[in-house]
Amino acid sequence: MRMKLRNWCWCCFAIAAPTAQALKAGDVIVQGGWFYLSPQESSTPLNTKLAPSLLGSVLGIEQEFSSPCTFLSVNDSSTPALTVSYFLTDHFVIKLEGGVPAEFELSGQGLVRPTGVAGELLSVDLAGVQNNPLATVRQWSPAILAQYYFGDVSARLRPYIGVGVTYTWFDNIELNKNFEQSLKQNFGSVLALATGSGSETFIDGEADSDIAPIFNVGLALDLDDRWSLSVSVSYLALETTSNIAITAKDGALLSESRSKLELNPIISSVLISYRWGDG
Repeated sequence: MRMKLRNWCWCCFAIAAPTAQALKAGDVIVQGGWFYLSPQESSTPLNTKLAPSLLGSVLGIEQEFSSPCTFLSVNDSSTPALTVSYFLTDHFVIKLEGGVPAEFELSGQGLVRPTGVAGELLSVDLAGVQNNPLATVRQWSPAILAQYYFGDVSARLRPYIGVGVTYTWFDNIELNKNFEQSLKQNFGSVLALATGSGSETFIDGEADSDIAPIFNVGLALDLDDRWSLSVSVSYLALETTSNIAITAKDGALLSESRSKLELNPIISSVLISYRWGDG
């Protein structure tokens, strides 16, 4: 009697267990969840170019100089994600990735200044507590990927790999007010007077856009015939060049400092999926 009861319970469990999602050709998958971005960054020292002025001819300050002990860094960030996938076949998939753009903080280390005694006239401490983070920035990285799903279409757990490309650009760049004021006082006002451009200066920050490859591995687990859970890790080979420019009231460029940043973020994701398709 006990054996019969156990067999009956097992049959009930088998009937109640969720059926496989059967991801297959023609299915459309919409996913929502979370991206966690962890930059593996490195940067070149800041290179600064100054407008021709009395500083060079009288005081001997170089018109272009590098600050060898300076570098920039970027913090980790997370953001909501939204993706759409289309199964071309039972195994090959085209996927579009988007979501809310991630926001990052840009921090600095080292002293920006020309060499020589007169270089004290133009110096800014990137590592100053009051100056950090130097700026905040918003990153847009929509991507398109080609993925391959392993396993049979009826399998509940299917690993996948993918490769694609993303176009990344940056906006909403906001400089730390203390850092901006330090630039105006220690660079801007001196350069403006030396070039005869008055005393009022303006600071502007920007970062170059980039087209970069993205590599992806993950697992998809069916929860029922429509819903599934997907976890993945991606690597984005991303680089940009940051630029901080100081201009005079009349629009004349007084100085610009540039640094190449290799961000190369590792992106972890957890996504809930919903399937549209027959069956």
